[in-house]
Amino acid sequence: MKLVSAKVGPFRSINTEQTIAIDPEVTVFVGMNEAGKTVFLKALHKSNDAMGSEKFNPIEDYPRKDYTAYSKRHADTPEAATTLTYRPTTEQISRINAELHTTLAQDFQFSVAHKYDNTRNIVMTVKEAPVILALANTPGLSTDTASDIKKASSLRQIAELLAAGERTDADKSFLAEIQARIAKTKWDNVVQHEVWSRLETYIPKFLYFSDYDLLPGKLNLDDLAKRVAKATSDPANAQLHIKPNHQAVLALLRMADVNLTEISGTSGYEAMKAKIEAVSISLTDQVLEFWKQNEDLEVEVDIKPDTTDEAPFNNGPNLYLRIKNRRHRGVSTPFDQRSRGFIWFFSFLVWFDSVQHQLDPGGKATPAKLVLLLDEPGLALHALAQADFLRYIDNLSKQHQVLYTTHSPFMVNSNRLHQVRVVEDKDNVGTVISDNLSDSDQRTIFPLQAALGWTIAQNLFISKQNLLVEGPSELTYLQCMSALLEAQGGKGLKDDVTIVPVGGLSNLATFVSLLGASGLELSILHDYSGSPEQRLEEMVRQKLLAQKSVFNVSQFRDISNLGKNTIATDVEDLLDPEMYLNYFNKTYAKQLGENSLQVSDLPKGDRIIHQIERALAEKGITLRPSGGFNHYLVASTFGSAPPKKLDKNTITRFSALFEAVNCIFTER
Repeated sequence: MKLVSAKVGPFRSINTEQTIAIDPEVTVFVGMNEAGKTVFLKALHKSNDAMGSEKFNPIEDYPRKDYTAYSKRHADTPEAATTLTYRPTTEQISRINAELHTTLAQDFQFSVAHKYDNTRNIVMTVKEAPVILALANTPGLSTDTASDIKKASSLRQIAELLAAGERTDADKSFLAEIQARIAKTKWDNVVQHEVWSRLETYIPKFLYFSDYDLLPGKLNLDDLAKRVAKATSDPANAQLHIKPNHQAVLALLRMADVNLTEISGTSGYEAMKAKIEAVSISLTDQVLEFWKQNEDLEVEVDIKPDTTDEAPFNNGPNLYLRIKNRRHRGVSTPFDQRSRGFIWFFSFLVWFDSVQHQLDPGGKATPAKLVLLLDEPGLALHALAQADFLRYIDNLSKQHQVLYTTHSPFMVNSNRLHQVRVVEDKDNVGTVISDNLSDSDQRTIFPLQAALGWTIAQNLFISKQNLLVEGPSELTYLQCMSALLEAQGGKGLKDDVTIVPVGGLSNLATFVSLLGASGLELSILHDYSGSPEQRLEEMVRQKLLAQKSVFNVSQFRDISNLGKNTIATDVEDLLDPEMYLNYFNKTYAKQLGENSLQVSDLPKGDRIIHQIERALAEKGITLRPSGGFNHYLVASTFGSAPPKKLDKNTITRFSALFEAVNCIFTER
């Protein structure tokens, strides 16, 4: 059975009810700190806690600004904090239809409203007519009884109709069965209650896990036993005695089949330690299946007293958890002083396995009875470790729905943005949760933008061989000119070379470092200012780049000196000036009107872009508030309608450029 939607509110910072669609596998809640992500998870957790310890409390959970007004009506008309809608599986629906002779559709859904007084309202529609028809055809019934059954509109009416008149023994036995079914419920629709009684066993429970549930490095077992005793004798205040760290250790002991009552004196310590170590080894192996940051870690468990420690650790045995790193000759450190990511992973597995065991000690439960609520699960993980953890979440989602919160771009699958719900705290409104990304605050969706940007970047470098250029204009001109040369029988850039715009010369060093470290082959083509670029020279000196892999466009401007640095040059200067001006005039035809520029209007200079900007200034023409013009718009016009023919000099320049770049990658 799957949770398909959750209507939440009013609840804490969620001031008004809102319905959130839940993905059948993974739902990701993205938002800023204090936006209300945890609030949503806690609302679900309190609705149907797997451990049965969480309950709604109006004082704690109802929005404080409206609590006074609500408290006056709570006793008589308690509001719903959540309304959860579920869809049974095809198999479950088929089984119910077969048992009860109902005709539930395969897309059948029902809802459960969880109120602040911790009662429930069930909302579903089940027709009794098909069941009545099937009952009328029960073998052995008299004709009169079958006829009376068909007249009924409900099971309750069947009992009323059959109570009068003469009935056979078979009829009386049938009536007794109907009356027994009716006696089990006060619902008007008896069949609806019977459907519910079966569906209720399939409803998944919620398991919430956060940083507060992490295992500690050490815990005094005598103190833990006293706390458990107090919680047992005072269940109403159990949470005051048993804190999350105590729960975590109890979960570990439970998994190891160690009872606190067994811990007395020194007897049995070795046996208990062996049990716990066995569980720790098993859990460590599970962690390392997905933890690829350091596979030389293992968890050590020890049980021993220490009378020299501070209270309460100086009284009776303590449980010690340590992490050993085989990479450093087996050096171990306290569990809570090591990588928080590994601690989170290990602690979650302890808690998760323990809960599953408590729900089904025999180990035969259907796994899909839990919905996992993970609060900021990858917060302490390195970016690549977060990618490992996403694989773990995908693995969990094969058997359990997973809902988790994050504000990390590396905890979002950018190819599954349909699973994302954005969470915002809006002024005078409170927490708002939506799957509408377009209307969300830029700060809220920043992780999604970053995730998408990372994916685009990863997918951009799909070639082993990459030519880095400064911006999108260079990309456009090079791609178009390569295609034009090939169309005219010449040679363009090799098909397996990817042109990568890096956003300016200042970013080249970063890109070279990142891509070079990934084992990719790189070459650089940059604009030339008239003197060598110091940053590129430094990268060559550091052997991050080979000198022969660095080109500047001036080397292909002067046809008589190809391959040599000449004058200051942009890629636009490799085009025929008249052709470039033609595209410039097309791009800004509306703004220029009758003032289109001609070659004769250009002042002297090395770069056509600077010449055009000076000409515009001299004519008093403003194309944008900051002055000059948008070079990329002209490149875009060029790319959308490339010239059908190229002049000889342009062909020579670009042919030489492509040949030089191709040779670099061919030599490797």
